[in-house]
Amino acid sequence: MAENGEDKLIAVARHIAKTLGRTETMTDDILQIFSTFDGRFSREKMSEKIDVNDPRSYAALEHTIKSLDRQISRYISADQPIWSDSADSSAFLDAIDELIGTIRDWEPMSGEKLVASLLDRADDLLQQTMFRLEEEFRLLIERSADLISEASGNLSFDDEEEDNEDEPIPVAHPITDYDIIIDALPSGTIADLHEISKRMVAAGFGKECAHVYSSCRREFLEESISRLGLMKLSIEEVQKMSWSKLEDEIEKWVKAINVALRILFPSERRLCDRIFNNLTSAADLSFMEVCRGTAIQLLNFADAVSIGSRSPERLFKILDVFECLRDLMPEFEEVFSDQYCAVLRIEAGTIWKRLGEAIRGIFMELENLIRRDPAKTPVPGGGLHPITRYVMNYLRAACGSRISLEQVFQENGVAIGDYRNSDNTNSSSLAVQLSWIMELLESNLETKSKIYKDSALSYVFLINNGRYIVSKVKDGELASLLGEDWIRKRTAKVRQNHQNYQRSSWGRVLATLKLDNNSLAPNVAAKSMKEKLKVFNMHFEDVCRTQSTWVVTDEQFRAELRVTVTGNLAPAYRNFLVRFQTVPELGKHGDKYIKYRVEDIQDMINKLFQGNGGGSAGGRK
Repeated sequence: MAENGEDKLIAVARHIAKTLGRTETMTDDILQIFSTFDGRFSREKMSEKIDVNDPRSYAALEHTIKSLDRQISRYISADQPIWSDSADSSAFLDAIDELIGTIRDWEPMSGEKLVASLLDRADDLLQQTMFRLEEEFRLLIERSADLISEASGNLSFDDEEEDNEDEPIPVAHPITDYDIIIDALPSGTIADLHEISKRMVAAGFGKECAHVYSSCRREFLEESISRLGLMKLSIEEVQKMSWSKLEDEIEKWVKAINVALRILFPSERRLCDRIFNNLTSAADLSFMEVCRGTAIQLLNFADAVSIGSRSPERLFKILDVFECLRDLMPEFEEVFSDQYCAVLRIEAGTIWKRLGEAIRGIFMELENLIRRDPAKTPVPGGGLHPITRYVMNYLRAACGSRISLEQVFQENGVAIGDYRNSDNTNSSSLAVQLSWIMELLESNLETKSKIYKDSALSYVFLINNGRYIVSKVKDGELASLLGEDWIRKRTAKVRQNHQNYQRSSWGRVLATLKLDNNSLAPNVAAKSMKEKLKVFNMHFEDVCRTQSTWVVTDEQFRAELRVTVTGNLAPAYRNFLVRFQTVPELGKHGDKYIKYRVEDIQDMINKLFQGNGGGSAGGRK
């Protein structure tokens, strides 16, 4: 009898605890308080008092389930949102807590046929409850749609609003500071969503909760990216796009991915952590499902750029994508740090490396472009070849991204056969790559110089291109990459070509001014001098006529070259004239044989190398 009285006492205590406790935790706390007064009220002892052989236990369970069914069904069938009234939402959550607690308490006895039948009814009720919670969860997010739209409107780089009356699109001010977080939902709504998510996870519906959350937030994220002007393109569509249009899309992509990684994704991470507070798995799953589509869209665009054409003119925009992704890798690691997002972290790193491979491939294509450039048509006047101008300006511009290029080439080194850059003290992979390109260019120019029939003109061609190369290298990052020794050797080569030009072009003219032995008979000497002057005039006029169409592109060097030619020729010609005028047999009429004065020689030389034929023979009037 005493034992029966104790059973009744414990049953009453359990009922009181369960009635007062809104959640399982609160029930535990109340039972703990009871146990301090009487050891018979411990949670363990009271749980043990459920007698599976006592029909009254089944009756109590059935009564509880029926009662909860009546309470919960009233809310489930309601036409109005439950969370439109705080009292209703609170009572609904209390009923859900009791339903979940009841199922949990009786789950260990589910092997009993009667208990299993009652638990099936409870599970069905729980499932209906979860469906309604999903709907309420969705409605709470959608009710904040206006605030979401306003928040997304603050993310734009467009400076002007689009004038489209049929489909107005809000465009906000350009972003200049990425250190911001978007509170896309009101704090009260976030608290309500947290209470719902907590119950759904407790009931085993964490994935369903994550899915309904992500379906709502994903739309906001995609709309935000769209408002940044970035089109949703497949890899195939990107590859088919014209280069000019792709350049525009790359600029939009750079802005969009910065906003996404520095503002949108961190804001979504923060929102998930608040809604699914202490529900780590659900928070991580929700965040991944919200951000995965947008992240893949951004990464696919970069991937499409990386596997596209290796045309050299694409280098600079691909460098923009490479640098942008590199700079954002810390954000990728931080924002996508959980287990569900590991594939996004890996994919970002893979695509970044693939962009580096694309950049190396572009330099290989530049090498092929130099090799394939034909040596068929000579540049008129031995001037600067287009390939020289293109390559040097290209390399100078590329070196504006020296740090990035050094990083790219340091990854895998430079595959250039047995070339070892012997005249460059800079051993970086980029320096080796540039030295190799320069060697290819110089070799190509040597081949092109051989198509000129006049050897002197071939030297002028090499001088023009050699000086241009040296000047472009000295004035910029190329100097530190190629090194002082490289510059000295190329400068020496230009001087050698200058000497070769002087010898091949003016050597024959100077030879005609060589004076004969004084022992010649007077009449023979006079005849020889007249013949020499005649031959000199012929050769000099021929050279001037020819070289008046030649070009020396560097104005300073053009002046230096004229000074050198004049310095060699004028003194020799002056000495010859002095000797000529002292030949007795020519008498006082010797001047009539002199066609050019020294000043005429100088004037004609000063008209050379302009490419306009301005140095044709004139002589004394």
